[in-house]
Amino acid sequence: MSVESSRSETSGPGTASPGSSSPDPSPAPSGWRPWLGGALLLAGLATALAWTNPGPAEFESFAGERLVELAADEVCGEEGLPLLLRLVVRDCHGLIRSQRRALGALAAQATHRYNAGLFSLYATEVGGQELMPGLAVPRYHALTLGLAGQLLVLRADSDTRVEQK
Repeated sequence: MSVESSRSETSGPGTASPGSSSPDPSPAPSGWRPWLGGALLLAGLATALAWTNPGPAEFESFAGERLVELAADEVCGEEGLPLLLRLVVRDCHGLIRSQRRALGALAAQATHRYNAGLFSLYATEVGGQELMPGLAVPRYHALTLGLAGQLLVLRADSDTRVEQK
């Protein structure tokens, strides 16, 4: 048997073997496989980010904690409460901590959420109200990023000055 005859008797991929009615399917081109893997990875990552994008309830809890910290620093510090109120309020930090839920709800009402699906931006502006002459709720501005189940304050500032009218 010669080499030529053995080649003609063997059927390779994509050729019909004797007695079969259709050719074997040829393998798919291998050039698209890396792209498919990358596309599936990106789709999975996008799905995970969208699924873990923090919603308004998570933001409200986060903002309540953050505002408690800020308010405690501003109000309970040396220049926060007037002397007369310091005599009445024995545990300033405890009083402010007890208002965490109320502060979170206040922040949620004063926040605009920009939901991009994969992440959210929360723009918050609270405070500035004058409680009594010379004592105002600190004005607080913040921009917060919600991404992958986490909330991160990108920019925050506060202003304790009372605007004169």
